[in-house]
Amino acid sequence: MSWLLNIAPVAALIAMAMSLTHLLPIGVSLYFSDGMAGALTLSMALNFCAGAILWLLTHHKKRELSLREGILLVVSVWAGGALFASLPLLLTVPQITFTDAYFEAVSGLTATGATVISGLEDLPASINVWRALLQWLGGMGVIVLVVAILPMLGVGGRQISKSEIPGPMKDDQLTPRVTQTAKGLWLIYAALTVVCGFAYHAAGMSPLDALIHACTTMSLGGFSSYDASLAHFNSAAVEMVAICFMLVAGINFSTHFLVWRSRSLSAYARDTEARYFILVIFASVAGIAILLYGSGTYPDPLTALRYAAFNIISIGTTTGYATTDYTLWPVFAPMWILFLGTFLSCSGSAGGGIKMMRAVILYRQVYREIKSLAHPQAVSPVKVAGQVVPDSVVFAVLGFFFVWVALLVTMTLILGWTGLDAMTAFSAVVATLNNIGPGLHRVGPATNFSVLTDFQTWVCAFAMLLGRLELFALLVVFTPAFWRK
Repeated sequence: MSWLLNIAPVAALIAMAMSLTHLLPIGVSLYFSDGMAGALTLSMALNFCAGAILWLLTHHKKRELSLREGILLVVSVWAGGALFASLPLLLTVPQITFTDAYFEAVSGLTATGATVISGLEDLPASINVWRALLQWLGGMGVIVLVVAILPMLGVGGRQISKSEIPGPMKDDQLTPRVTQTAKGLWLIYAALTVVCGFAYHAAGMSPLDALIHACTTMSLGGFSSYDASLAHFNSAAVEMVAICFMLVAGINFSTHFLVWRSRSLSAYARDTEARYFILVIFASVAGIAILLYGSGTYPDPLTALRYAAFNIISIGTTTGYATTDYTLWPVFAPMWILFLGTFLSCSGSAGGGIKMMRAVILYRQVYREIKSLAHPQAVSPVKVAGQVVPDSVVFAVLGFFFVWVALLVTMTLILGWTGLDAMTAFSAVVATLNNIGPGLHRVGPATNFSVLTDFQTWVCAFAMLLGRLELFALLVVFTPAFWRK
């Protein structure tokens, strides 16, 4: 109970701060006169009052958080934050249930992009902005944003950021102080979002559409204001802008920060993970484009390349935009695209999945095991970028991968037990556990997750939280050892 009291004042301050994010959609509502300003103001007031009451009751408990309290705070903010984020949807979207509203909010904050809402173009402008804003905040991590101001609140941020920042090597810092790191990362993130928005507008989008899609592109979230996603625009220029900024957002933001700080592009050349990221993308795009043209799916090579490049990069980086129903392509293509989404994004990016760095370490470990069969006495350390990876990191990656596979199988079996066909069940879990967005078959790009029952929807919502918090940060809370002193 003391743990809960210790994190309560911090969670309360986060709730009050996050309630202010309603101001942007309220302004949009007033500008477009869509009639949602009152509902959004009510939601903001409820969020702020809940935080204020909790802070008044517990603020005398403020102190430095332990690592376990930091983990508990992260889990509480993500799960509870989605609860508060669902309020605008419950108050404005006709006939939406609590289950669907919570799923949509979780999908937004985890930057997954899976949706249960149809008729997106008929939603009020302010609600589409709210959905996009949730993804933008969740893309880099709402906790990292607040870490930048926690010292002013009298609590430390290091324990929180270690639970939130994705990637297998979480102790690396870009600056001596965690607050400086958080501010620097958010500065880069915000600046790139602004540039992306102007690029979309220059490519032909309206200012509102440019705002929405800039937020959901840089967050690798993929929420759109149209059911047809970016296919609605049927514009090669729009797709090119999306491709460029999805590639940028798929690279570790620490690398972008180092480039900005050093005023040199050399950091990109030194980033081994980014090189693998680009190599796999280019090989996949070329291979799938050849397959699509060779199979007669598209009549000319350039069209095949256009659709292959956009959809591979979108799903591979876990963004989730679509310009066509790629499930109708030759069966290898959609399966490979979904597979890319499980590992392609770099650690420290806004993407989901196990991350490219872990995939590289797994590959090197497998190679070491094979090599040891031929040379049992040889010492073959796992190396990345010429540096030896400590065995503790290798074991952590192996453990992560085992748990990832176990969860994938378990939740697929659970969805299969509820009556879903095998392809829908498997792809729904892959899409949500890896924060990709669309899956295949009944939850493919031509439809959405509204086909699921309430129980199936909750399973997928839990999978999204697991994926966003990189499995262990959420699972550890359910272990008895976590609650022992």
